[in-house]
Amino acid sequence: VLRETEAPARDLALLARLLAVLEQAELRTPRLAALRAQVATEGVAASRRIRRLGRLVELLDARRNQFFAPLGAILLFTTQVALAVDAWRAQCGPRLRAWLGAVAELEALASLATHAYEHPSDVFPELADGAPRFEAEGAGHPLLPEERCVRNDVRLGAEPAVLLVSGSNMSGKSTLLRTVGVAAVLAQAGAPVRARRLALSPLAIGASLRIFDSLQAGHSHFYAEIRRLHAVVALTAGPRPVCFLLDEILHGTNSHDRRIGAEAVVRTLVARGAIGLVTTHDLALARIADELAPRAANVHFEDQIVGGRMSFDYRMRPGVVTRSNALELMRAVGLEV
Repeated sequence: VLRETEAPARDLALLARLLAVLEQAELRTPRLAALRAQVATEGVAASRRIRRLGRLVELLDARRNQFFAPLGAILLFTTQVALAVDAWRAQCGPRLRAWLGAVAELEALASLATHAYEHPSDVFPELADGAPRFEAEGAGHPLLPEERCVRNDVRLGAEPAVLLVSGSNMSGKSTLLRTVGVAAVLAQAGAPVRARRLALSPLAIGASLRIFDSLQAGHSHFYAEIRRLHAVVALTAGPRPVCFLLDEILHGTNSHDRRIGAEAVVRTLVARGAIGLVTTHDLALARIADELAPRAANVHFEDQIVGGRMSFDYRMRPGVVTRSNALELMRAVGLEV
């Protein structure tokens, strides 16, 4: 009993304070009132019950006092505290999960409210049932400083359902995927988003952005990626339409297999009603958009060489990228090519 009690004891004071806030705050909305009802108890308040447990745990420190130890042994002090803790568990244990759930939801709501307060220029999205769609005007990544954040319009729906994003290295392809994913998650959590306007339907997010191999599991990078792709496709069997975000799809294999495999994955996702974005350096994959048109379209990012230096404007443009910067980047870091 005591071993299971001592480990989380340091958090009891914080939990008691959070419960007290929920018990004493002036709550006007039905959602918050329901949270308070979740922690309501007859007689002694939940916060006081948690403080009681905290005091019992503090008493256990007396066991380590060498002057008190002889007296504690005579009084069966440890046994008495253990019985008190067990009595507390019998009385309050069944309610503890509900109390923790209420505090967890309160913390999540407070985090969303703080995000809204700290980003007053962000807008609340328009969320409506219907065909899958994601329509953003001036979307940007919320972790980028406003002065550095370049915004782009992204529209996904029936036509096009998929954007094939090509572009040079460091031009903003992966950031675009993260921007769409973060916006969709924040919108469905009830938070404002970094955009001038966002309208979307409820969506399940399926992403393949960062893939790692595993020596322990014996999984290569390619095998880890196709397992992730399988999980994304499996999401389409769920109750919500899927928004998929696939970064550098199948880049761990040869170009012939990549084109066949990528086209099969994208066709499957589109056939199952999903929408999303796919980034690639392989311009052969741009043909997928031509074959799936008008349900797919090509867009790209590019770099500019100004005064011998490479620069990026991070603007998304229609069509397929026409040049690469890989060799320039290799020269920039000192490689002879």
